Amino acid sequence: MVSSTSTSTNTKGRTVGAGRAIALTIVYIVIYVIVSAITKYIIESLLPSFHIFAVKYEVYVQILLALAFGYLIVNGFSSIFYYSLLSKYGHPTAAAIRNVVRIIGIGALAASIAGAVAGGAAGVALGGFIGIVIGFATQQVLGQAVSGLFLLIARPFKINDNVNIVGEDGIVEDVATLFTTVVKADGTKVLVPNNLIIGNKIYLKQQQKS
Repeated sequence: MVSSTSTSTNTKGRTVGAGRAIALTIVYIVIYVIVSAITKYIIESLLPSFHIFAVKYEVYVQILLALAFGYLIVNGFSSIFYYSLLSKYGHPTAAAIRNVVRIIGIGALAASIAGAVAGGAAGVALGGFIGIVIGFATQQVLGQAVSGLFLLIARPFKINDNVNIVGEDGIVEDVATLFTTVVKADGTKVLVPNNLIIGNKIYLKQQQKS
């Protein structure tokens, strides 16, 4: 009875979380559109009536608004992914997907803003260049995050398994987004990057019976 009640509570909590994430994302989008339109009206129509001409600064204000609200919107979308996958895959996998979506979203946001500022063919070129730079800068982190996601889904080993991975012998303590933590016999904790595990041999040892 307690287990059933707990499961029902968890399911309700995930549903509420997903609904809140969707609602917040929609609210952020609506507020951004309204604030952007109001800002445009103030700078282009209202301020000139008072002999204040700040049109040349409008683009910078719009960039700040896009960055601020864009970050909130990306976080909202990543939270939607998290709560949508939480019940099926559990917290570690859902959190890994959320982090990957967040990284990709922020990179796309930066590239699109850079392209829009430059405009035309130059904007396309600059946006592509910024995207490449961000891709190289986040390649290692994103590679580890994706590898961690594969490990969490495929589950070649689990927590408390006695393993040898990338030459490290020990007990698996945690499998996170970027690193797998292995505790060696002498108590030393080794953080093994997940992208090193993918593509290498994984040895699962028999648990010693007491």
